[in-house]
Amino acid sequence: MLDDLKMIHDRDKEDALGVTEKQWQQLGHQFDAEVPNFQDIRNVVFAGMGGSAWPALYVKSWPGVNVPLEVVSNYELPPYVDEHTLFISSSYSGNTEETLAALAEAEQRGAQIVVISAGGKLVDIAHEKGFPLYTIPGGIQPRMSSFYFITAMVQLFEPLGLVTAGSTAELAAAGDWLKDQIGEWRPDVPTARNAAKQLAQELMGRSLVFYSGPKLFPVANKWKICSNENAKNVAWVNQFPEYDHNEFIGWSSHPVDKPYGIVEIRSNLENERIQKRFEISERLLSGLRPAPHIVVPQGETQLQQIIWTSNFADFVSLYLALLNGLDPSPVGLVEKLKEELNK
Repeated sequence: MLDDLKMIHDRDKEDALGVTEKQWQQLGHQFDAEVPNFQDIRNVVFAGMGGSAWPALYVKSWPGVNVPLEVVSNYELPPYVDEHTLFISSSYSGNTEETLAALAEAEQRGAQIVVISAGGKLVDIAHEKGFPLYTIPGGIQPRMSSFYFITAMVQLFEPLGLVTAGSTAELAAAGDWLKDQIGEWRPDVPTARNAAKQLAQELMGRSLVFYSGPKLFPVANKWKICSNENAKNVAWVNQFPEYDHNEFIGWSSHPVDKPYGIVEIRSNLENERIQKRFEISERLLSGLRPAPHIVVPQGETQLQQIIWTSNFADFVSLYLALLNGLDPSPVGLVEKLKEELNK
């Protein structure tokens, strides 16, 4: 079915697969924003929802930020936000109500403010009040623009001394590397040779669960969200070692033939104890849960493994949408929710 290019073209009306194939280009995008002359930054608060929030988790994992960084997906800010806080207001649409509310509070607190957005009210506010603005190119779904957000953050953080020098160049180089890795997942590559199509077929008709270690957890979280939004598929996510302290036991009862598809992202860069936990947990749960589908991230560095697995996850979730008989791009129920909230 997934080798029927006409079916793919008919269902994927906004060419989400084509956008995904070109995501590597986002990692080398040059923003024309002027880097602010902020002083005495003691913490970073990143306010965003969904696809406009998880890029901060990526940057927190790689390259890492040398001051505390907290992601706020809420209307309200933590009490410590003040003039020593770098506050980043992030929304692809620019109209996310939680993010706008957090921005207003950050301004009242005297935080040092930056805006990352593709348009809407957030861009208008940035222009009106002179906030530094990193403009994301528009025309795609927010969840397909996460690499733009990562690139904007790194280009902001590096001159401010918040990440390792050279991170921007490393990110662009990783994008060029990724370009050469993803050819085997394209729609014109038959299922027999296409790992993304194969995994989508294995996961079809199941509720999905994604597990990883801490270094790759931002990717596991993204895969969960893209499964929700692209494939319209219920999914959950957790990470080791927390998994072994509670959720691990949850698999040990109820019917053995549970209707779940389990994906484990096993990186060789995780702590060796994490790697051992994956192996032992799988052995102890043998026969008590569906056998996991193991994804081994490719790449020598953490950054390469993160972007490789992210792109693979996107392809899998898009093929799963097509198998579900759906156009992956629209999220009509979310728009309906917003309409109801605005009544």
